[in-house]
Amino acid sequence: MKTRYVLGLGLSVAVAVGLAGSSYGQNAKTLYENDFEKASLDNVPDGFMIYEGGFAVKQDGTNKFLELPGAPLETFGALFGPTEQDGIAVSARIHGTGKGRRFPTFAVSLNGMNGYRLQMSPAKKSLELYKGEMVKSALPLDWQSDKWTLLRLQVRKVKDGEWKVEGKAWTQGSPEPAWQITLDEKEAPLAGRAGIWGSPYSSTPIRFDDLVVSQVGVQN
Repeated sequence: MKTRYVLGLGLSVAVAVGLAGSSYGQNAKTLYENDFEKASLDNVPDGFMIYEGGFAVKQDGTNKFLELPGAPLETFGALFGPTEQDGIAVSARIHGTGKGRRFPTFAVSLNGMNGYRLQMSPAKKSLELYKGEMVKSALPLDWQSDKWTLLRLQVRKVKDGEWKVEGKAWTQGSPEPAWQITLDEKEAPLAGRAGIWGSPYSSTPIRFDDLVVSQVGVQN
C-alpha cells in the first residue's frame, strides 16, 4: 500500500487514513485528490487540461506519480479539479533535482491560467507568489535537491471586498510551517481550476504527486 501524505490540513505526518478527529479534518472538505495509484502508466489521467509538455504517469518502485520530462526547457502546466473562486486550497508533493548550477522551478496554482501561483525557484533560493505573470511577493527559502517538497496555496475571502492569498513550502519529513508568504487583495479572484507547473531547467524530470484541492476549513 502506498503511504498517503495528507497535505496542509494542520498535520505534516504520513498517514494511511484520513484526518477524522482533527478540527481541520472535520471542517475541510476535499473536492479533488489524485495519488495516481489507479492511473495507467504512460498516460495522462482523465480530467487534466495539459498546457504543453509531455506529462505522463510513471512509476518508481511502488509509487506512481505524474512526471514532466527533462526536455524541452520550457514552462509547462496542467489544470485539474473543480472551478472555484475562493475559500479554496491546493496541495501537492513535487520532486526535482539540480544538475550543476542548473535547477528546476515548480509551482502549484489556483484560479486558472491567470490566477495565483506559488512557485519554488531554487536558482534564486526563493519562494515566490505570482498573480498572473507578476511576482507579488517573495521570500528567501532553501530547497533540497532530490527530495520531495510540499507546497500549499490557498485563497480565502476575509470579508466583503477583501481576500487573502497564503502559501507555504517545506521538505517532506520536516515540520509543516506556518504560512510563509501572503498577499492581501481588494480585487475579487476569478473562478478557475487548480494547477501544477514545472520548468525543467536542469534537464531532469519533475515529479508531481498527491494532488489535493479542498475547501478552506476553520482557521484560528
